[in-house]
Amino acid sequence: MRRGPGAALALELLHLCLAQANFAPHFFDNGVGSTNGNMALFSLPEDTPVGSHVYTLNGTDPEGDPVSYHISFDPSTRSVFSVDPNFGNITLVEELDREREDEIEAIISISDGVNLVAEKVTILVTDANDEAPSFIQEPYVVQVPEDIPAGSSIIKVHAVDKDTGSGGAVTYFLQNVQATKFALDRHSGVLRLRAGATLDYEKARAHFVTVVAKDGGGRLRGADVVFSATTTVTVNVEDVQDMAPIFVGIPYYGYVYEDTLPGSEVLMVVAMDGDRGKPNQILYSLLNGSDGDFEINETSGVISVMQSPAQLRREVYELHVQVTEVSSSGIPAAQAMVPVTIRIVDLNNHPPTFYGESGPQNRFELSMYEHPPQGEILRGLKITVNDSDQGANAKFNLRLVGPGGIFRVVPLTVLNEAQVTIIVENSAAIDFEKFKVLTFKLLAIELNTPEKFSSTADVVIQLLDTNDNVPKFTSHYYIARIPENAPGGSNVVAVTAVDPDTGPWGEVKYSIYGSGADPFLIHPSTGIIYTQPWASLDAEATARYNFYVKAEDMEGKYSLAEVFVTLLDVNDHYPQFGKSIQEKTMVLGTPVKIEATDQDAEEPNNLVDYSITHAEPANVFDIDAHTGEIRLKNSIRSLDALHNITPGGDFTWSLEVQAKDRGSPSFSTTALLKIDITDTEMLSRSPMATFLMQTKDNPMKAVGVLAGIMAIIVVITVLISTATFWRNKKSNKVLPVRRVLRKRPSPAPRAVRIEWLKFRRTKAAAKFVLREDPSNENCNNNSLGSTLPPKAPAPPPPPTMAPKMGTAPWTVPTVSGSLTPQQPQQSPKPKVGSPIQSALVSELRQKFEKKGVGNKAYF
Repeated sequence: MRRGPGAALALELLHLCLAQANFAPHFFDNGVGSTNGNMALFSLPEDTPVGSHVYTLNGTDPEGDPVSYHISFDPSTRSVFSVDPNFGNITLVEELDREREDEIEAIISISDGVNLVAEKVTILVTDANDEAPSFIQEPYVVQVPEDIPAGSSIIKVHAVDKDTGSGGAVTYFLQNVQATKFALDRHSGVLRLRAGATLDYEKARAHFVTVVAKDGGGRLRGADVVFSATTTVTVNVEDVQDMAPIFVGIPYYGYVYEDTLPGSEVLMVVAMDGDRGKPNQILYSLLNGSDGDFEINETSGVISVMQSPAQLRREVYELHVQVTEVSSSGIPAAQAMVPVTIRIVDLNNHPPTFYGESGPQNRFELSMYEHPPQGEILRGLKITVNDSDQGANAKFNLRLVGPGGIFRVVPLTVLNEAQVTIIVENSAAIDFEKFKVLTFKLLAIELNTPEKFSSTADVVIQLLDTNDNVPKFTSHYYIARIPENAPGGSNVVAVTAVDPDTGPWGEVKYSIYGSGADPFLIHPSTGIIYTQPWASLDAEATARYNFYVKAEDMEGKYSLAEVFVTLLDVNDHYPQFGKSIQEKTMVLGTPVKIEATDQDAEEPNNLVDYSITHAEPANVFDIDAHTGEIRLKNSIRSLDALHNITPGGDFTWSLEVQAKDRGSPSFSTTALLKIDITDTEMLSRSPMATFLMQTKDNPMKAVGVLAGIMAIIVVITVLISTATFWRNKKSNKVLPVRRVLRKRPSPAPRAVRIEWLKFRRTKAAAKFVLREDPSNENCNNNSLGSTLPPKAPAPPPPPTMAPKMGTAPWTVPTVSGSLTPQQPQQSPKPKVGSPIQSALVSELRQKFEKKGVGNKAYF
């Protein structure tokens, strides 16, 4: 179909209009229960937390342009929600409360930037159980008569809960069901008197009932909760006339005395209405038993005697008093009756009185020895007590007033008259040293009378002394200190003993005894302990004495105390050096020690300090003042250094050492000490020499070692002999005894050639060298060669200035040099003994001089 030009133009215009048109955006309507869209029929619980995302606005634009979301509220209301304009997320910003605002109106809008579409929506706030029940019309106070029937309604309580549904349904119950007389309807809140219960004004004038209102429970913030409230119902009980009169102060007793006048009041009966809320008037009357002798006032209840006591015919009257309630209308109501007893009694007008042998008496005296036997009666006291009244007025008690527990009185209760006896109860308390005089009051007091008449008498007991005490020292121990140089007859300590007895029984004599009492005496009267005139005390021999001192009275009663006497040390002893002080051997680098003892008993008298008083040269040794150790000075480290500073060139020093105590005045002792110095290098080459050097200062040690070796040899010989004997015995054979005799060759004379050598310097120290011929000194040598005839010993060569430059000589350092044997040419090892230490050089020197025939080794 062909279109004309006009139709084509219209079509183009239509297309142009459609291209220029912009349609408005719109919300999606997703229906009830949806959480996004246009909030149609949207509801929200009131317990939703603030800040929660509760809904999402959702819409679209026909052109597909981006949209933005907005929410607004009436200016008079709260802005409960906020919205994210880009995403449409709605957030709760205010707390919800359905009880205050159950729906919220808001205007939501959507815009594409050109068109704005707004809609008014209503958000419903649903209930949560967030309210507790609340009682209305408080306080609950009700007046109830005490005779109200059981099951009657008393009051209705009402509580409301603003919540809806089960959270707003309220039920009631009592808090203490078992302890109340009331019951409560759980639905209506009506309070009733429980079946079988009664109210009594006289027992409880008010009751307080606690009622609890509880809702039906519901959800709150995701949990099931139940709220409750309490209130107190006050039930005031009203009094009703249902009680008889009550007497106060029963039982009733009255007394009529011999001097009572007619018309006098005897006693008063008191009664009151049992119903204290609305009491009735009370009237009194006498029913019987008065015989006209007594009357009662009908309004006051006072009973009076109408006759003189002398005219009364009975001693005891039993009256019956009746009280009657009269109501406000004048009609007699409840009645009650009470018995009243009235006695006719004699007038109590005589107090108890004490009598002695000559009549009434208020002072009794007695003398007696202390510590009488237990239970003894004080027969020197003649006491009688009497009360002239009759009956109960003449009954009274006796007791002693004074130091308790010493005496007791018999009898304790008296009727009219009795003889008073005083008995010893505590003999130990009757002590002359504590009480010279014991004073008591003998008290008689009426027992059952209103007047309580009484009388007293003084009992004075003069005590006489006996010897009942032992002398006692003022201390169990006496400690004394005296100097050991105290002269004979010096006072040591004074002891004191006290005997509380009087007269000759209190005189004390002192004596001492014991193993330590010999050097001491005691004055028998004063107790002063002093030393024997011949006593010579020595703290070093006996530093302490202890003995016993005895205090005795004239009858031989005594006590003991111990005396401790300590002798104070006096500096009376000189320090003493030991026997080994004369000569010491010092190994280079090791100290030697000197020791002195002071026989004084205590410090500082027995403390010793050491010093070197004289030495030549003076710069070689140091001494420790406290230990006595002598060392070479730190600058001297070798024998070469010693050789340089020694004028004579030897290694022997004589020192003058002093031992001085620290007492006052101080004592000192000096000794001459000879010190030989050797080198540790040489000592280490020969164990025997080392042992000899170590035992030089203690020869008993060497003797002990020698004795031990001999004992071991003897034991081994015995064991071998015993074994041989038993072997021969078991074999039962007689073995021939062969004895081989071998002629002992004649010993070859020793050709000794002693050569004096001058000192030469080595790395250790200077040495003396002793040279010998290489001849064989062993007489039992099994050499294959023939024995050479002995040669006469050659004279010693003259001393040379230096040793020969041959084989290195074997040297032993000594106090003054070295002895060096010449090495034999055939053997590289010497055969002349072991090294000899410096302490034995003098002895070796003497031996060499004796062996030489016509020759003399000299230094």
